[in-house]
Parts: sequence; C-alpha cells; structure tokens
Amino acid sequence: MSKYNFTKIEHPSPKTAEERAALMANPGFGKVFSDHMVTIKWSTDKGWHDAQIRAREPFQIDPASSVLHYAQEIFEGMKAYRMADGSLALFRPEENARRFNESAERMAMPEIPEDMFIEAVEALVHTDESWVPGGDGSFYLRPFMFASESFLGVRPANEYIFCVIGSTVGAYFKGGYKTVSVWISQEYTRAAPGGTGAAKCGGNYASSLVATAEAFKNGCDQVVFLDAVERKWVDELGGMNIFFVMDDKTIITPPLGTILPGITRASIMKLARESGYTVSETPYSFDQWKEDAASGKLREAFACGTAAVIAGIGTVKYPEGTFAIGNSGDGEVTSELRSKLVGIQRGTVADTHGWMRTI
Repeated sequence: MSKYNFTKIEHPSPKTAEERAALMANPGFGKVFSDHMVTIKWSTDKGWHDAQIRAREPFQIDPASSVLHYAQEIFEGMKAYRMADGSLALFRPEENARRFNESAERMAMPEIPEDMFIEAVEALVHTDESWVPGGDGSFYLRPFMFASESFLGVRPANEYIFCVIGSTVGAYFKGGYKTVSVWISQEYTRAAPGGTGAAKCGGNYASSLVATAEAFKNGCDQVVFLDAVERKWVDELGGMNIFFVMDDKTIITPPLGTILPGITRASIMKLARESGYTVSETPYSFDQWKEDAASGKLREAFACGTAAVIAGIGTVKYPEGTFAIGNSGDGEVTSELRSKLVGIQRGTVADTHGWMRTI
C-alpha cells in the first residue's frame, strides 16, 4: 500500500504501441525515454510535497535558478528488469536511496526519506511498465534532484525538485559487449581528498569530460584517473570503478574516499569473496599495474558500474606507450563474476542475498 500520496496527471498524448515498439527495437543507451516522470518538490517551509506522476516534459525554470549557477545537483543510476516469468524487479534500490542521501548531505541538499525515494522509482516503473523490455534489455532509471530556487547569493538553496525519469536501454557500449581499452590521464584528475569524489553529482562528471575526450582522441573507450595528490595511485574511470585480478586469487580494488562507492562494486566484492577470492581494498599504483601486467602477475582487469555492469579491460594506453592485460580479451574471473551478477539481476541465478526487489 502506498505510504505517500502521488497524484497522477493523465498524459495527453502517450506513445502508441507501434511508436513504442519502433523506439524499443534498437534503443542504444540513454536515448529512448518513457512517457512519464515523477516529480516531488521540497522547500524549507513545506518539506517534501506535491508528489506527481505526470507526462515527461521540459521543466520551466527561472534563469536565476540556483542549479544553473552553483551546480547543486545530484543523481542516481539504477535499473528495472523484466524477469523470465514476466515480473519486474529492481536491483538493490535501497542502496541507491542510501547513496542518494549521502550525496545530498555532501552537497548541502535535503535528504529524501528512503521509502519515498523507492516508492517514486516504483511508481514510474508501474506507470511505464510497457517500456521495460525483456531479453537482454533493461529499463534504466535516473532519479535526480536539483536546486530550483531563484537567487544569486552563494548559499544552499531553499527549494528543490526531485525527479525520476526512465529510459529503455540496450548494451552500454556501441556494438554490444566488448572488452575496453583505457587511457591513463596524467594531466587531469577527478577528485581530491575532502572534495566531492564520493558524491554522485554532475560536477564530477563534467570535470571528467575533457579527459574522456582525450581518451577518445587516443582511440580508447574510457579514461582512468590517478589520484590528485601524488599522481600515482589508480583512482577510478570516468564513470566506473576498477578491479585487478592477480595470479594468486587476489582481487584488488582502490579504497573508498575519493571514489564513488559503487553498488555494483560492492556486489562484486561480495560475490568474489563467496567464490573463494581474496578481495583487497588497497591503493594500487600505475607503475605497479604496468609491472604486474608485464610479469603476468596481473591476469585480468575490469571496470564495473550500473550501466555497463562488468567490462573487461584489454588494453591500456598512456602518453609514453601501450600495454596489454592477459590476452587482451575477457578473463575467466571477469566472465565468472559477470555471469553471476547478471544472472541474479535476470533471475536465472538464485538471489541468496535478497538483492532483487519485486515491484
């Protein structure tokens, strides 16, 4: 039973079944959007109010809206899946709700009750259920919040809008799944101690785009950042966490602090430990990465995140050279962990952790 009162405003002209089918036939990633959105307002005098399920449409905001000037904005990325029996399920949505509020706290924004966050997400999935594909596709959900108060003083805003939109998606990488090549950025950094690296705010991604463009220019799929202090420790990719698989059944991943606490990252660590691997959250330098790849001590490396799930890293490029990891293809451990995680998300592997939430 709904705890919160979401007012549904009828869509004046939703897509027809034929139009929807055409869009969903080859959606790519993040380009095909469903008919509706959920919005909830917040203000200092009213708190959370005016929850609506309504037609997806542009916002009308004042040119002085705080978000346009001081970038008070946070977001999440999560997916809804159509299971083999036709039911719909979310993957660990309570973790997205928790992380959303951690981002809100860091950005001096109001926290949203976790059950309200989840109910808003489920309301959109229920409303736009026909946009959730079967097979290998999924329904990517983007909850976000931005400061909507109009003023030009530098302070936390007094008004915000929380919104959830949905997008039918296929494979994250163009052409389907593949191992990726990465570029090591040595000029740009992503986050520093005390900064916003652990918050999922748009500014983190905006600052990574110049380095991502540099990666593309050098023929790579993604950029890897080094730490901002010593410029030697591997941090994370532009939008994904990273893991290193060693020859002694040890898996290394950079520790939290300046990187995003990925939900996929945490899930992989748990599955890996259950499979007998030793998972170590420890600093790993780029020099060590090169040395271990050359000696064969490093067997595999992979990136992970909600959008791509798990992607093996085959080739590493940097200004002075290039090196390969293993056979530059998908590794055994990478494949094993991907199969387990995707299997849980799709309902083909037993969910012993209660990660999937049936809608």
